[in-house]
Amino acid sequence: MSSNSGEGKTVCVTGASGYIASWLVKLLLQRGYTVKASVRDPSHNFDLVDDPKKTAHLRGLPGADKRLHLFKANLLDQGSFDSIVDGCEGVFHTASPFFMQVTDPKAELIEPAVKGTLNVLGSCAKTPSVKRFWYVLSKTLAEDSAWKFAKEHGIDMVTINPAMVIGPLLQPTLNTSAEAIGNLLNGSQTYSNATFGWVDVRDVTKAHILAFEVPSANGRYCLVDEVLHYSGVVKILRELYPGIQLPEKCADDKPFVPTYKVSKEKTKNLGIDFIPVEVSLKETVESLKEKNFVSI
Repeated sequence: MSSNSGEGKTVCVTGASGYIASWLVKLLLQRGYTVKASVRDPSHNFDLVDDPKKTAHLRGLPGADKRLHLFKANLLDQGSFDSIVDGCEGVFHTASPFFMQVTDPKAELIEPAVKGTLNVLGSCAKTPSVKRFWYVLSKTLAEDSAWKFAKEHGIDMVTINPAMVIGPLLQPTLNTSAEAIGNLLNGSQTYSNATFGWVDVRDVTKAHILAFEVPSANGRYCLVDEVLHYSGVVKILRELYPGIQLPEKCADDKPFVPTYKVSKEKTKNLGIDFIPVEVSLKETVESLKEKNFVSI
């Protein structure tokens, strides 16, 4: 990937203060892009533009002083992305909530995911400059709605569906996937009987850029380096950090949720050579230590 391929081009990133999006902004700036970023927190009722602590990691990125512009936008307000998308060649939609503890799934997860995606797509449809729309989303309902809308409005859309995303944190807050690793290190007595695909945040963000820049990129890309049960994650952590306290048993007595295979062929053809999960886990832990989310 050349370092100046985005010179003279402007792109939009929604939900820019999030875990994946922060890395995406960093990589886009690194490659010379001008970035128009929306930074309203989708899971809370406040604007991050007004909270310097929540955006300092973005403002401090190399190139941010001249080529990063932060905007307020609410996923559920129709038309609120019109002015942000205006003049952009590509739109990276990452602003979709992902957290485990919810009291009202429809209001907290489904509506922001579906309506938010369609609102951003609506802004893209009004903007002739937009050449390609990329977004990361694991909600099937939202993706189905988005594909239908994109087809009806002639929008060139590529989707990337990452598994459980780990790796170093840029943002000052603790995101859901990193917290899952942190919980294993913070005195938890058991690990979940769950199996996930795992992928490094830097591979996910590299895939963002390639999905926008590579003309042949198309359709859906599933980003998974390796599929592991939580017992496998604990085993790797035990090998990386011998002697630290880690959960010894599963949270239930049921058979382990089985692992499965995910083809890497399409993502490798895009140009992704996955960072091994062992490296990602180690750098996740080191980042959690550095930010005082774990003490081991």
